[in-house]
Amino acid sequence: MGILSTRGFPDSIREKLVDSFGPISYISPSMPFTFTDYYNPEMGEGIERFFISFSRLISPDTLADAKTITNAIELDEAVDGKRKINLDPGLISEASVILATTKNRAHRIAIGHNLYAEVTLIYQNHGFVSFPWTYADYRSDDVQTILIKMRKDYLALRR
Repeated sequence: MGILSTRGFPDSIREKLVDSFGPISYISPSMPFTFTDYYNPEMGEGIERFFISFSRLISPDTLADAKTITNAIELDEAVDGKRKINLDPGLISEASVILATTKNRAHRIAIGHNLYAEVTLIYQNHGFVSFPWTYADYRSDDVQTILIKMRKDYLALRR
């Protein structure tokens, strides 16, 4: 799960995620989110990006349910109607990284509940390959290093 936050990783959010998805197995180091200012009007300055993964694997057909849960957590944690945290659930597999979103675009597939999924990265030749629509931070070496670690963890869990 990708997370954008101006408040780090508050215990209240951590507890809600653990209650919904099980124990957290990995929390990446945070990094400044400077790839766009899209979220600044809502979230404010000083946004950081980090990733978490869970020790319990979920079925890919539950991605829409996961996005519905994370949307509710975002709203519950909002201040004066503005999100202070952005939770982006996704799936990592041997072959790809898939993200859930509320925004429909030509390259996204409906997954139910007015939600969509996109293949954001594919794994090929020992690394991730991006697409024209891949978010800039997901193209970065820092994020790809984290995702490769998460992919290795996923493969070990699957065994």
